[in-house]
Amino acid sequence: MKIAIAADHGGFELKKFLLKWLNENNHDVSDLGNLVFDKEDDYPDFADKLAKFIAAGKAERGILICGSGVGACISANKTKGIRASICHDTYSAHQGVEHDDMNIICFGARVIGDELAKELVTSFLNAHFINEGRFKRRLNKLIDLDK
Repeated sequence: MKIAIAADHGGFELKKFLLKWLNENNHDVSDLGNLVFDKEDDYPDFADKLAKFIAAGKAERGILICGSGVGACISANKTKGIRASICHDTYSAHQGVEHDDMNIICFGARVIGDELAKELVTSFLNAHFINEGRFKRRLNKLIDLDK
C-alpha cells in the first residue's frame, strides 16, 4: 500500500518519528513535508498537498499531523474525494476505514504520543472498507455530497 504523510510545525517531530518507523517496517511512504522545521508554516498548505496527492491516486492512504489534528482535518476534507478524520483512539482508526472508507487519518502531536501514534497508524493501515449493504449505501451518499 502506498502511503503519504505530511505535517506542519506542530506535527513535525511526530511525522519524523512515524516516517522512520514506517520505512523500517517496509512501507512505501511519500513524505510531503514539511521537510524542514519552520515554526511559521501553515497546516492548510500541507493538508492540501496531501489531500490532492491522495485524490489523484498517487497513494491509497494518508497520515496528516498538526498540533491538534483539527485544522489539518478541516483542510483535507475540502478536497473532493477525501474522507479525513481525527482519530485519537484505535477503534475510530479502523472503524473509519471499515464503515466510511476514510482515506486520511489526522491526529494532533500535542494530543498523542509516539507509541499511540504507531498503534493508530497500524489500525488505520490494516483496516479495509466493508463494501456491502449499509456501508456501501452511505459511502455513495458521501460521494454524492462531493458533486
